[in-house]
Amino acid sequence: MSNTMHPAVPGRADSSDAAKLLQRQALAGHELLGSNTGHVPGLRSLVEESWQRSAQLRANPDNPEAPLALDREELEEYRRQHPLATIMPVIHKLLVLPSHDSGLLVAVGDEVGRLLWVEGDAVMQRRAEGMMFVAGADWSEASVGTSAPGTALAVGRSIQISGAEHYKRSVHPWSCTAVPFHDPDSGALLGVVDITGTESAVAPHTLSLVEATVAAAQAQLRVERLQLAAVRQAAPARRRTPALAARRADGAGSAAEGSLYRNSLQLLGRDQALLSIEGRTVALSARHSEILALLSIHPDGLSAEELCTLLYPGDGTSMTLRPEMVRLRKVLQQLSPDAVPGSRPYRLPMDLMPDSSQVLNCLQRGAHRIALEIYRGAVLPRSEAPGIVDLRDRVSSLLREALLTDGSAEALLKYAELPEAKNDVGVRTAALKLLPPRSPKRAAVVADLERLETELSA
Repeated sequence: MSNTMHPAVPGRADSSDAAKLLQRQALAGHELLGSNTGHVPGLRSLVEESWQRSAQLRANPDNPEAPLALDREELEEYRRQHPLATIMPVIHKLLVLPSHDSGLLVAVGDEVGRLLWVEGDAVMQRRAEGMMFVAGADWSEASVGTSAPGTALAVGRSIQISGAEHYKRSVHPWSCTAVPFHDPDSGALLGVVDITGTESAVAPHTLSLVEATVAAAQAQLRVERLQLAAVRQAAPARRRTPALAARRADGAGSAAEGSLYRNSLQLLGRDQALLSIEGRTVALSARHSEILALLSIHPDGLSAEELCTLLYPGDGTSMTLRPEMVRLRKVLQQLSPDAVPGSRPYRLPMDLMPDSSQVLNCLQRGAHRIALEIYRGAVLPRSEAPGIVDLRDRVSSLLREALLTDGSAEALLKYAELPEAKNDVGVRTAALKLLPPRSPKRAAVVADLERLETELSA
């Protein structure tokens, strides 16, 4: 269960007056938007912080509709391949079916806030179309400001948003509960599950139901992956069962299997990357880690000369690179033939999401807290490849800058625990300024600063 603070909402026992006060304060806060007053009295802290992010991201509170990010054709193809597609039967059974005629909508979005499925009460669906709460629309904080789906992704935890707490004024008649969905194996953020409707959408039991559904769906995703792995082990490529071969022949099998996974490359805090493709994971050598990292952030490909420049700090040539590529191709061929890089230019044939790019994507949309959750340390910390050094410095510096600009004391202290922040005076000084005067955490921060001052003076 989440430790999310529930907003006081109409319909909750003994909370009607508190709910009305919360809404009056939120409505009054909207009168201050754009006035540069900073603090908005009466708002819950997580809502106020979200409003501040929304303003910094230039979300428009007066725009009545969310933007459409995916047209029908793009949407169908994208969600067919998305890892969350395989758990939709669980969502449908536990959330969608009970929502019919209940005044509730169930939405499932991807990791950047684009809604992929919106189902439930037919009357509410028609009403929701007026604010573009529809499949294919972008409900990230950057686009619509504070809402349960976008803000849950931004802060990386369960959240409930009630009425006028929404940043966009057209959404004030609505309330919503959202829970992020994490990959049960890698922990990577895959998306968000949301309940939207009237007051009942933010009842305590609604949050419990959505969290339980997400947990059940994560368990189902893991079971299906284990079953697929068992099928593969029992039926290798050269002697597949007729049924499996038939599924492969018409493409249905590969699409269904592909939707179970998000191909990924884990670089953060590791000297040797972990490559995951279609549920199979392999640890790479240091050099192969560097090559795949560079190719993953250059989807248009690199010539041999460009890759050598990014890969070798000294006088590496294509003669040095060529045998490394031969060895890498052999490794990838065993993992998945579809992953073997092309040449002239060197280019990956499939999308591969490095965790460093996920951090950068989160920072770009102002979600520094979830970026910090993903960030497990520097990119390939011992690598001296010029392209990796540049990537490492960019990810680390942007994360640090975001936390110093907009981070809470807790986020700054969590960052201070990383090896790269061991001697970071600026981060600890910023955290100390944000900690309450009587916080028990102040003593440890002061001791750290005194230690660093002694070491620096020595």
